[in-house]
Amino acid sequence: MSHDSRTAPRICPLCEATCGLTLTIEGTTVTGARGDRDDIFSRGFICPKGASFGGLDADPDRLRVPLVRGDDGELREAAWGEAFDRIAARMPDLVKARGPQAVGVVLGNPNVHTMAGSLYPPLLLGALRTRNVFTASTLDQMPKHVSSGLLFGDAHAIPVPDLDRTDHLLLIGANPLESNGSLCTAPDFPGRLKALRRRGGTLTVIDPRRTRTARLADRHVAIRPGADALLLAALAHTLIDEKLADPGPLAEHLEGLDELAAALADFTPEAVAAACDVDADTITAIARELAAAPTAAVYGRIGSCTVEHGTLASWLVDVLNILTGNLDRPGGALFPLSATARAPRAAEPGTRNAAPGKGFALGRWSSRVSGHPEAKGELPIAALAEEIDTPGEDRIRALVVIAANPVLSAPDGDRLDAALADGLDFMVSVDPYLNETSRRADVVLPPPPPSQSAHFDFAFNSFAVHNQVRYTRAAVPLEDGRMDESEIHARLILAVSGMHGAPPSAVDDLAVDTALARAGAPKELAAGLTGESGPERRLDLMLRLGPYGLTLEQLLAHPHGIDLGPLKPRLTEVLRTRSGRVELLPDPIAADLPRLRRALGDRPAPLVLVGRRHLRSNNSWMHNVGSLTGGSNVCTLQIHPDDAARLGLADGDTARIESSGGGIEAPAEITDTVRSGVVSLPHGWGHSRPGTRMSVAAAHPGANVNQLLDGTLLDPLSGTAVLNAIPVSVTPAH
Repeated sequence: MSHDSRTAPRICPLCEATCGLTLTIEGTTVTGARGDRDDIFSRGFICPKGASFGGLDADPDRLRVPLVRGDDGELREAAWGEAFDRIAARMPDLVKARGPQAVGVVLGNPNVHTMAGSLYPPLLLGALRTRNVFTASTLDQMPKHVSSGLLFGDAHAIPVPDLDRTDHLLLIGANPLESNGSLCTAPDFPGRLKALRRRGGTLTVIDPRRTRTARLADRHVAIRPGADALLLAALAHTLIDEKLADPGPLAEHLEGLDELAAALADFTPEAVAAACDVDADTITAIARELAAAPTAAVYGRIGSCTVEHGTLASWLVDVLNILTGNLDRPGGALFPLSATARAPRAAEPGTRNAAPGKGFALGRWSSRVSGHPEAKGELPIAALAEEIDTPGEDRIRALVVIAANPVLSAPDGDRLDAALADGLDFMVSVDPYLNETSRRADVVLPPPPPSQSAHFDFAFNSFAVHNQVRYTRAAVPLEDGRMDESEIHARLILAVSGMHGAPPSAVDDLAVDTALARAGAPKELAAGLTGESGPERRLDLMLRLGPYGLTLEQLLAHPHGIDLGPLKPRLTEVLRTRSGRVELLPDPIAADLPRLRRALGDRPAPLVLVGRRHLRSNNSWMHNVGSLTGGSNVCTLQIHPDDAARLGLADGDTARIESSGGGIEAPAEITDTVRSGVVSLPHGWGHSRPGTRMSVAAAHPGANVNQLLDGTLLDPLSGTAVLNAIPVSVTPAH
């Protein structure tokens, strides 16, 4: 290092693993990144994304000042004041004239990777009063939120596998060696799985692809795509039928166990075998192994969520953990307790049961055009285009898009792109890039690069496999001409709510006052909060009100984090159901089971498509980092040799893929890592639209797999788009 070099700790914001980094900084430029060996959670682990932190941070294509659309229809650079003036001049008047439902809000997954993205969108939604909220959750994890809400009464009460203590781990639709984990925050997932094997534990992987994770397994089951819920139902049936089910101490907290047995009676291993393409003996063996293990955890993710029965599959994952007595016990699946969580609830007086809560409801309102029911306050993002381009009262006429690129990430991007171009009166985008979606905005507000922002993981600490807390301030000062991301969000809230010109601190002050009132805490506590900014004061308050009684000063004194101990049983603290018990067979689940029974007679299309994850990528927002391109991070159609021979495709040939939404082309990659009858394309590609400013991505555009979908096929309970097990036809391109 040169004489002016220094190092600074930083939590990596590039995936859910939240690894600790040590940045090397020359002046104000990040020149290197390595794993922080002193980090109390990641212990020095780093993946290629974290190692490329400096390249992403210094990407010359990142916007540095706002863009505003001129009278000529072109976007031009503008001062921050002009950008917010434009928003304040348009949005409040539009809401006054058309009503709050004329505005839609789209939130992308990068929001949960920043402090601002976690703290301010709820305040924005409160200011706009719109029900037209769309997020990336209906493209991946909403089924798990819905099933948790129905089981436990809280859509955020998601148990995670106790990776470091379990004896048997069953993964379905999950590939954490390449995704780094999802709804299971675990730095060095590969090392944790290898440690499981070293201590004599068992790893079972159910996946139609022989992924890197599957190659590590004791047992890999190449299930037919889309049949996850059927297989899980057969496992649960076997546990009950063979009297292997033993909830143990959980029994006193369960409601509906007898009804569950009756509801799953038809899903015998023999009945589901053909539909799953997994023989009955294998299904029975897996169930017996789960029951026999001293401790076990079942964990399902994207592959089992983004299918026709995604919510049922997510529900059955927890049903299996419950039936084997592994929910809420060490070595099983436990509920993390983050430092900013709500204070634990007390048990019902005179009992060990949870006090009755408000419960969880679906369908409190519906989308205007197709009548899709809301889930967790959100509508399916697959319905966004029709809500814009279909005439009628309450049609969306203005859109606020924060860290989202739905033209690539949602089904039928062509229709959505046209709707954004021709169907809106006004659009604001908060995004560091001019991408396939933000290029349609009237105002683009670019946040600074991550090195210039503080970091705290509000969301991911709630899914961490070990309780801990870490906070890092900005590693370098804010560059001249840039605006802090939190200030961007605060000023946006003020502009849309008719308070343009008020100080941004007013937004944080209101948030502090509201939090104190909800907690029943004295207002005087606000005066004692520390921190250099509104977000830091809000973090300090959340820590003080949290279960550990920490303060911001304590976090700053421990730059590598504070270890809060292993996960502990706390089921009665998280239950919010009306009964105060785990409701094993909630009405919406019971009503959807006949649809799953009908699937017992389904036989698959000759060829179905599944997605895949890349270790060197995280959806479309990381395709502009040169150091992460190439290698395995390419957009190819993986196809089994037998299928390739039948279709007349050679390795490297351009294949034409067609489905309900249209057709795309991609190079064929012939490999036996996918089972026959299955092809695989990665998500987030298709950087070929004009008007973007992402030079690296445009040089390696790939094909947008979501253009194969017309957006009509959804999991009915969660509104999640079906992205896997899609029937396709494949031919050589001409």
